[in-house]
Amino acid sequence: MSPRPFTLGPALLFCPADRPDRYAKAAERADAVILDLEDGVDPAARADARRAVREHPLDPARTIVRVNPVGTADHQRDLDALADTAYRVLMLPKADGRYVGPLLRPDGGPYAIVALCETAAGVLAAPALAARPDVVALAWGAEDLVASLGGTSSRRADGGYRDVARHARSAVLLAAGAADKVAIDAVHLDLEDLDGVRAEAEDAVAVGFAATLCVHPSHAAAVRSAYAPSPDQVARARAVLAAAGGSSAGVPPSGSGAVRVDGQMVDAPLLRHAETVLARAEGAVSGGR
Repeated sequence: MSPRPFTLGPALLFCPADRPDRYAKAAERADAVILDLEDGVDPAARADARRAVREHPLDPARTIVRVNPVGTADHQRDLDALADTAYRVLMLPKADGRYVGPLLRPDGGPYAIVALCETAAGVLAAPALAARPDVVALAWGAEDLVASLGGTSSRRADGGYRDVARHARSAVLLAAGAADKVAIDAVHLDLEDLDGVRAEAEDAVAVGFAATLCVHPSHAAAVRSAYAPSPDQVARARAVLAAAGGSSAGVPPSGSGAVRVDGQMVDAPLLRHAETVLARAEGAVSGGR
């Protein structure tokens, strides 16, 4: 049986797996929790982290487990620890062409994989990863990417991404979109920069990312706010669809290639934009926490 489509988000909050005291708070603040067995845990504490994941279960429908990379001893230990849990979605870090999977559960079904493209090899492998049936989403990361290139910083002094990081972000988004898979935007590491978090999330949703990774509960709130359409955006979307005769299929009224709304030409792509805005608004209301 193939993994179900990825519908979590928009705020996906990392939580160190060796801190079960933080599990419930993370689940309250975000749309889904990523229990981190990799970079968020001191290697010496990973055995304790695996034990905590087993002994303090969260809702598996709203939980992802980040395991260690394929080819490491910790990767297999992670899978062994998860074998009799209810978790079904794994984040695979440093995913690249070496991932030949699928990663199978004890019942023989494949885990749903969020492939984290965070190295040069991973970004180049993004189209192949997105095409895999067990991969339900692609994510990307800037810091490991720059480290894999021998660099020292993914951002400029003004806080914006350097060109190579912007390229990787776009490459992963395009690879996911071409395969009809979800794309997830990277974390913002400056814990106090909520304006930066919100600005990047607003850009992410504008270009088609479905979710954003977060490292702090306050970031999750900022991301959720950014992904929710504003009242003005909702009103505009409704006006556009009304002018198109209430289209729900992304096409203008019969006999017309476009319609005019407040002095702007609106054709099929802009109708689809409007439908996406209303779908996001509905999701923000029905899924709000």
